[in-house]
Amino acid sequence: VMAQPVAASPLSNLILSSDRHPRVLIVDDNPANVELLKMQLKGLNYDLESAYDGIEGLEKVKNWSPDLILLDLMMPRMSGYEVCKTLKQDKNTRFIPIIIITALRELNDKLKAIEIGADDFLIKPYNKLELTTRIKSLLHMKELYDDLDSSENILFSLARALEAKDLYTRGHSERVALYALKMAKAVSLSERDQEFIRKGALLHDIGKIGIKEDILHKPGTLTAEERLHIQSHPQRGYDICKGLKSLQPSLAVIHCHHERFDGAGYPEKKKGEEIPLSGRIGAVVDSFDAMTTDRPYRKGMKFDEAIKILEKERNSGQWDPQLLDIFVKLIRNEA
Repeated sequence: VMAQPVAASPLSNLILSSDRHPRVLIVDDNPANVELLKMQLKGLNYDLESAYDGIEGLEKVKNWSPDLILLDLMMPRMSGYEVCKTLKQDKNTRFIPIIIITALRELNDKLKAIEIGADDFLIKPYNKLELTTRIKSLLHMKELYDDLDSSENILFSLARALEAKDLYTRGHSERVALYALKMAKAVSLSERDQEFIRKGALLHDIGKIGIKEDILHKPGTLTAEERLHIQSHPQRGYDICKGLKSLQPSLAVIHCHHERFDGAGYPEKKKGEEIPLSGRIGAVVDSFDAMTTDRPYRKGMKFDEAIKILEKERNSGQWDPQLLDIFVKLIRNEA
C-alpha cells in the first residue's frame, strides 16, 4: 500500500531551538528492537517516539514532526522502502534524515535504500557508539539546513509583506511563480530546476523594498530619474539574495526578468541566449501578470486581450519568441 506524501507541521521548518530536544522517531515492527534503541539513546536528551509499521510511521511524521527517523525495512502494511520513498518525494519531509536499521546484509538492499534517498544505513547488530555518532552528525546537518531554510523563509515573508502593502500588486509574485513553474514543466526542466525557478519568481520583485513608495505607487507618468530608480529593483533584489548559497540557482529570475531578448532591457542589457533560460521565462510570465492585473496607472486587461498583444508583439524583441509561443499555448489550453 502506497500512502500519499504527508505534510509536515510548521515545526519541521524551524531551527532546532533550545526550548525543545531533537525528536527521534523509531519505526520498527519488533517491540524488542524499539525498546533496545530507546535504551541506547537514553540520556542523550532526545525526545523519542515509536511506530510499529510503515503506515503508523507516516502518521507520526505528520503529527509529531521528527527531526530524524530510525527506520526498519521489513515491516507489515508498508515496508521501510515505501516509507522512505514517500517521505523523500515530499518537499515538506524530504530533508528529515532517515537512518535505515536492518538485518538485511545484501549489497542490493543497501543500494536500493540509498537510491530512494536514505541518508545512512546500519546493519544489525550495530555498535552503539556508531549509532549515536551518526545520529548526532545527521541532526547537526538537519539543523544547518533548517537554519538556511529559515533565512529563505524570511526573504519570502519580506516579499509577501511588500506586496501586501499595495492593493495592486497583492498576490503578483505567487501568480508569477505559478506561471513560471508551469513554463518550467512545459520545457521539461528537472524538478530541481523547476523549484529553483519557482523560488526566483517568488522573490523576483523583492528589490522593490529599496524603491521609494511614492515613486512605486505613482499614478501618473514617471520622470526619467524616477524610471531609472524603479529600474534598479532587479539589481537590488539580486544583491539582497546573492548571499544565500541556496538561492544561487534562483538569482537569474530575480536579476533578469526585465532583460529584453533584443538587448534593450535592464539592468545589464543582456541579449538573446545571453539571458539565462530562467530569466527569459521570468520575463514572459511577469509581463503577462502585469498586463492582466490593475495598476495605479491603468486597468488590467482580460486574458484574451493580453494574449492577442503577446502574439502581435511576438517578434518585437521583448521576449524569447519560442518561450512566448509555449506560454501562449499553455494559457489558451487553460482558458
